[in-house]
Parts: sequence; C-alpha cells; structure tokens
Amino acid sequence: MICLVGGVNSNDYGTSRVLHHTIGLPDFGQELRCFQQVTCAQVVISDLDRAHEQIDHAISSALLNRKPVYISVCCNLAGVPHPSFAFDPVPYALQHKASNQRSLDAAIDAAAKFLNAAAKPVLIAGPKLRCYKAEQAFAELIDASDYPVAMMPDAKGRVSESHPHFIGTYWGNVSSPYCAEIVESADAYLFAGPIFNDYSSVGYSLLIKDAKSVRVEAERVTIGASQQFGCVLMADFLSGLGKKLKQNPTSFENYRRMYIPPGVPQPGEATEPLRTNVLFQHIQKLLTPDTAIVAETGDSWFNCQKLKLPDGCGYEFQMQYGSIGWSVGAVLGYAIGATDKRVIACIGDGSFQVTAQDVSTMIRYGTNPIIFLINNNGYTIEVEIHDGPYNNIKRWNYAALVNAFHNGEGKCWTTQVKTEEDLGRAIKVASEEEKDSLCFIEVFIHRDDCSKELLEWGSRVATANSRPPNPQ
Repeated sequence: MICLVGGVNSNDYGTSRVLHHTIGLPDFGQELRCFQQVTCAQVVISDLDRAHEQIDHAISSALLNRKPVYISVCCNLAGVPHPSFAFDPVPYALQHKASNQRSLDAAIDAAAKFLNAAAKPVLIAGPKLRCYKAEQAFAELIDASDYPVAMMPDAKGRVSESHPHFIGTYWGNVSSPYCAEIVESADAYLFAGPIFNDYSSVGYSLLIKDAKSVRVEAERVTIGASQQFGCVLMADFLSGLGKKLKQNPTSFENYRRMYIPPGVPQPGEATEPLRTNVLFQHIQKLLTPDTAIVAETGDSWFNCQKLKLPDGCGYEFQMQYGSIGWSVGAVLGYAIGATDKRVIACIGDGSFQVTAQDVSTMIRYGTNPIIFLINNNGYTIEVEIHDGPYNNIKRWNYAALVNAFHNGEGKCWTTQVKTEEDLGRAIKVASEEEKDSLCFIEVFIHRDDCSKELLEWGSRVATANSRPPNPQ
C-alpha cells in the first residue's frame, strides 16, 4: 500500500508558524513520526529537484519489503511542472533479495534430517506465507511430504481446505476438532510463516515445544531449540525442503482414525429467534470460488473459521492488532480491488459503529458486497474477556442508517431478519435478485448467543491479561 498525502506549503518549513491539522505547535513532523511506526519507508517531498528519486525509493521499498510506504507532497508542489517529469520515466530496476546459497543448503539439509527422523511430523501454515510469496512452495511441500497440514487461524485461505490431508485450524484449545491433538502430540512440526502472540496462542496456552519445531520465517529458519540459519528466503527453503523429505502419512492416519464429522445445528421452530450457528450454516452455502469472506474482530473470528472455503474463495481476517471496525474499510478496499469476487462480510454491531460511514463510499462506487450485520447489542468478544458497563452500546437502527447512506442514489438493498425463515428469504434476494447491489442484512441475535470457542478463548485471554506483577 502506498499512502499519498498532501503536506504543508513548502514555504512553511523553517518558520515558527502554527498551522491547522497540528496540535498547535510549530512542528510539522508529527504525522511523519506516526507513519514511521507502520510503514517501511517515508518521504517528504518539499522540493522538486529530488522528487523523482524520492518517489522511486518509496515505491521500490514497498515492492521489495511488501509493506506500506508513506509519501507526503507539499500542497503547493503537486501541480508544478518540472523537467524530470517531462519525459517518459527511465525503467527502475529492483534488486530483489536472494538466499545465501550455502546457508540455504545447510538449512534444508538440517531440517530434512530433523523431520525425516520424526515418527509423526505435521505441517502448519502461518499468515506470513502470503506476504512472502511462499504459498505455492508450501503447497508443493504438502504434496511431497504426505504430512497432515493445519493452518493457524490468521492463515485461513493460505492452503487448500479441499486437500485430502487438510486437518483444519490449529488454535490451541479452540482448534478444529482433533486438530490440536494431532499437532500437539506430534514429535516434529514445521510452522511456515507463523505469528505467535497472545491471541493466536490463546493466552500463551499452546502445548508446543521449541525442541520439536522447525520455524520458517521471512529470511530465517530455526530448527529445534538452537540451530538457526539466516539469509534464507522462505519460498526457497520450502521449495528445496520438499525435494529432501521422505513421505510420512503417520500423523494423518492417526487423524483419520479419530476423526468424527461435525454435527449440524438443532433445527429451530418456525418462530424461534435466529441462532448464530444457524446463520453461519446458511452463509456456508453462499461460498463459491467467486466469493470472499471478511471476518470482523469478534465472534465472527470463530464462526468464520469453521466455514469450509472452496478453492479460490478469498478470506480476510485481521488478528495481530485486533482492532474492531477494521472490516468495514477492508470490505470497501476488497470490493474495489477484486471485482471478480463478491465480498461476504460478517460484522458485529459494536464493530460496525466504529467505521459505519465507509458503507456510504461502497454505495458511491457501486460495489456489491453482502454485509451480515450481527446485532446482539454489544461488544460480545469484550464481554467474554472482561465484562462491564463499557461493553454496552447505543442501539442503532442499522438497516435504516444504511438506507440513509443510500438516499435513493446507487444500488442498495437492506432488510432485517429475526428468524431462519426471514434469513432464507433475505439470502435468496441478495444472491439472485439484488446480486449487483450492496445488500445489507441486519440479523438479530440474542446477546448471549456466541460460539463455544469464544467462551474458551475469552477465558484464557482474560487469564493472561490478569496475571499479577512478577515479584520485585
């Protein structure tokens, strides 16, 4: 992502003037310092002599590091002609990173020796497979090894869920059925591109050991508790390792022996209030290779995690920062940037209140997501971590709010549903009659209706949060 912003007038630099959009001090670097924390490169264009070099530096940094960059252009320079922009730009060559071949060979040999000596090895996909372009190499490793493959929760969508050796999500105590038992009982496991934090580790309660682990990061491989190899690119390592592994289906055969297919929700009465597990049973039927799921922070994390993605179906899930409301902007960006897929978003009412106005922009640009607004009158995920009056929110008429955004311009359809029968009718309209419209379905759910995984995860994260100070 390239963040391009308008800056102060170039003549204001070096003065003691106080300007708007500041905190009232003659300091114009506040915004830059904020962006330094979340971007890999920052440039401020305050004159035109080096502007082309600065722009090239920022764009190349974004491409090489696969991270956002920040470009600020003084507001009085944006429309000024300059000779460096009067002719076609010289093609800019990117010097891509490469593995150190000797280190790569050593890492592959050591990892192959470690894994081939194991009786019950397992593969686990991590979220960084995508940004380091290693998904294909990991897929080849799965086929070459014959190991079972699991995924971390924020890596959903990075591996094929239709692969015959796929065993689900590894998320400690809230894993897919039988997945944690297979991973945590293995005598060797390879984590490719993982992020271990308090959320993904369920309050630091994972039962995995460094001594049994091969951990593959962007440019480093760690084997066991001590062996480390640097200057090794993730995709190169995974691709090379697949050529050195012996096939070993033992762990997958153990999984098959214990696996029992999940049940289906109990059928409800005709007038019974809609349940969350019934809602997601219907959402599952909407998924195709031409759709993409966006799961908001909250109980949608856990309910969307249980959806089975068809090959090609997109999936977005933000766990590291865990910010509520992020999904509304994500739906806007995904719907504009990936017009070949219809976005299906699952958003809680508390999260929606943070960034609701982005729906107006979705309508303006003619996007056609299906947004399930799950109205359970509060911040459910916060309730399960630590409850209090601060988890109550002002009730809105969400469907009416979106109608106000629509205001008769663009394509938009809204409805409210309270029963399974209502839901079935709404989904039929959204997927058939209004397939070119933004469809907003407000779903009323009981405040205490949440997944069992959230209850377990919330209690463990709460325990981690409430640890007493270490003795002095």
